Amino acid sequence: MPGIRDKLILQSKCGIRPGPFTCYDFSKEHIIRSVETSLRRLQTDRLDYLLLHRPDLLMEPEEVAEAFDQLESQGKVLHFGVSNHTPSQIELLETCVKQPLEINQLQFSLAHTLLLDAPAYLNTTDSHGISRDANVLDYCRRNHITIQCYSPFQYGVFEGTFIGNPDYAQLNAVLTHLAKKYDTTENGIAVAWLLRHTANMQVVVGTTNASRIPGIVKGAEITLTREEWYELYAAAGNKLP
Repeated sequence: MPGIRDKLILQSKCGIRPGPFTCYDFSKEHIIRSVETSLRRLQTDRLDYLLLHRPDLLMEPEEVAEAFDQLESQGKVLHFGVSNHTPSQIELLETCVKQPLEINQLQFSLAHTLLLDAPAYLNTTDSHGISRDANVLDYCRRNHITIQCYSPFQYGVFEGTFIGNPDYAQLNAVLTHLAKKYDTTENGIAVAWLLRHTANMQVVVGTTNASRIPGIVKGAEITLTREEWYELYAAAGNKLP
């Protein structure tokens, strides 16, 4: 349909190379090749956003900067960001990259709350007070970097969803109660919980089940009370000091 491209925001990531073992690649050649491949597959002339997917331990910021400059000057990428990067890794990139890094895509859900846990346990001896994320949430807020939450219905990395999972019975009981109250689904409430956070995050739904979408959309329109937000946080197994 003519004109539909201008109504879409297309985002892609690059950096992980397939093979018999995990390999990350932020070389200029790989970044540009990845974008060209994405453009061909999407049958478009540009990406609105390109993210660097997980840190390349052999990253050379100068190469990344050259790739970004070329892609921007050619009009093939309009905006840039990262995924799973710490504050110091972002700052290292920024020593060479001129374009603003506008997004940091991070795993965050009711059953994966590492972005919140350590600050809540500051000045205690509880193991939850150990920082495992370098305070990336606060850093992104200070620097106006949008956090995109991926795996919003998952626990762990690849283990599965907490929705309807008997191992999360208390959490599901609260989700179901609130879903009935707000006339939505458990998935919708899980999204509402993420969006209630004052960092103004975006949620990467990642579902291939179209029947879940209406509830999720409804969840984006719900503003949970402070008490409901904390009730869900506690039901997920989190105890505040």
